[in-house]
Amino acid sequence: MGAATQVLLVGLLLLAAGLPAQATRVDAGEHQAFWLWAGVTPQPVLAQARTLYVLQGQIDGPRRAGDPAARMLAQNPATPRLSKDVELWVVYRAHTLDWNDEVFALLLSQLQRWQRAGNRVSGVQIDFDAQTLHLSRYAVFLEDLRQRLPRQYRLSITGLLDWAGNADPAALNRLAGVVDEVVMQTYQGRSSIADHQRYLPSIARLQLPFRIGLIQNGEWQAPDYLQSSPWFRGYVVFLLNPSEPATDTPSARH
Repeated sequence: MGAATQVLLVGLLLLAAGLPAQATRVDAGEHQAFWLWAGVTPQPVLAQARTLYVLQGQIDGPRRAGDPAARMLAQNPATPRLSKDVELWVVYRAHTLDWNDEVFALLLSQLQRWQRAGNRVSGVQIDFDAQTLHLSRYAVFLEDLRQRLPRQYRLSITGLLDWAGNADPAALNRLAGVVDEVVMQTYQGRSSIADHQRYLPSIARLQLPFRIGLIQNGEWQAPDYLQSSPWFRGYVVFLLNPSEPATDTPSARH
């Protein structure tokens, strides 16, 4: 082998070493924590679940004059009894933060109903797309909710990728004193966010317990440094119906 060929091969090897690893499809069978949303048929993979985030209700704001400030729409009228091995989070999808006492009272009664059914209820998760610039207002809402929750229930929230890179550190620190975990979503709707990898270094530097939310069959490549974070708590997979294949989206939400 000539010297020129050797130089070329070494150069190619160095180039390959610097390339990011090939992303793979998210296989739900490799995980044990899942979101179960309205309209999604339970899958056999749920038999291996250790943690479930089950959508219970959606909180909407007023749509016309005379409507209340907020109202809850039931998403899961049934209250099944899960295995004692399964940690349950009751999830609420919020489109407004202007909740009234009736909504708070209904949320608490539903948590207690899941508990009375014999489930191991860990707490409540709020799924709200708080814009990065308005994160402080979201923290105020969460502080109020935390005060209303009985002590035995923990508080989880979903998070946008943009928070990790562009949020005011003071706003994020304020969340750290209120929520027990944040699940950072690497997907939007039913699709992986195409540029989610560039946010991961900032997520790994978060100073509060966090998980990474993945979409079933979406794109994902786990970076080595993520596992080294003392705050990383693993993954949660958003399950899809077989007729809803995951695709890529252009960029993350802000």
